[in-house]
Amino acid sequence: MIIGTAGHIDHGKTALVRALTGVDTDRLKEEKARGITIDLGFAYQPIADGEVLGFIDVPGHERLVHTMLAGASGIDFALLVVAADDGVMPQTREHLAIIDLLGISRGVVALTKADLASPDRRAAVAAEINAALAGTALAGADILPVSAVTGEGVAELSERLALEAMDFAGREAAGRFRLAVDRSFTLRGAGTVVTGTVLSGSVAVGDHLLASPSGLPVRVRSIHAQNRPAERGRAGERCALNLTGDRVTREAFSRGDVILAPALHAPTDRIDATLRVLPGERRPIGQWFPVRFHTAAAET
Repeated sequence: MIIGTAGHIDHGKTALVRALTGVDTDRLKEEKARGITIDLGFAYQPIADGEVLGFIDVPGHERLVHTMLAGASGIDFALLVVAADDGVMPQTREHLAIIDLLGISRGVVALTKADLASPDRRAAVAAEINAALAGTALAGADILPVSAVTGEGVAELSERLALEAMDFAGREAAGRFRLAVDRSFTLRGAGTVVTGTVLSGSVAVGDHLLASPSGLPVRVRSIHAQNRPAERGRAGERCALNLTGDRVTREAFSRGDVILAPALHAPTDRIDATLRVLPGERRPIGQWFPVRFHTAAAET
């Protein structure tokens, strides 16, 4: 099961993931220097029966919504984070709207920085959260007080996530393979690696695939699925694919590309869409209205 954080900047999303997994998902120098999440971060937590939880930590800054969307599109379970001292803030509502538009109906709310709030304050923020959740797919979600500083509630939240994962049926692995690329890098001794969430189908070592929309042929040299070496990756898993082939370099792949079965390669500049406008949208939708279109990890 893939768990994605959501919530306002400085509400403790990264600190919470670190408390749950022991992994600091802020890997960039700029993130360390500024103390804020700028890019997607990833962590994993082994649970019972050999299963592994995957975490996608997203930025909370309003200018990085496009990055948040690239991570949120691949999650199965939402971990909405609201700080007990601040309460519901603008990006709380924006991220909640995104979760709702993506149709993610499974999730829990972490009331972070609980050590900074009195019982009365906790109750007041919980009521505020319930009001914000009303009418969304997460309406009625449980609210769990936690503190990455004192450790309060961390074990309970970890146990809750493990139970949710055990009840999760997983994604259907039938159909042709598609992986939405969110990172590309070079690994010494291995070569070019792309990472992302498998949207459909499965992939095996040795498979011949294409990168879309470029049409670049690639072969899968090795696979890490849920942060472990594997012979096969399947829908719903986060995978790292070590790719080889002519013209295969780190620069050949960008966030938003899709590694897919050759039969699925059919780039287009025209789609049919059903539009749902949020009730809080103030401006009318009309001719030539500028649009940012997001699909999987891509933004256009």
